Amino acid sequence: MHNPKAELQPEYRFDYQKAKPNRFAARNDVEKPKVVVLEGDVAQVSTTPAADNKALPKKGANP
Repeated sequence: MHNPKAELQPEYRFDYQKAKPNRFAARNDVEKPKVVVLEGDVAQVSTTPAADNKALPKKGANP
C-alpha cells in the first residue's frame, strides 16, 4: 500500500529551540591530552617536561 505521507518532503522546518544535544556524541568541552614522541637526539638534550612544553609550539600557533 502506497502512503504519500511517508514520502520525503522537498524541505523540512526544524525548530532549533526545541533541539537537545546528542548524548551519544563525544564532548569537545574537555581538551584531550596530546602525546609527543621526541627523537633520540632531541630527548638527550631535553631537561624537564616544563622546558619541553615551553620549547614546543602551541596548538594553533603559526611558526
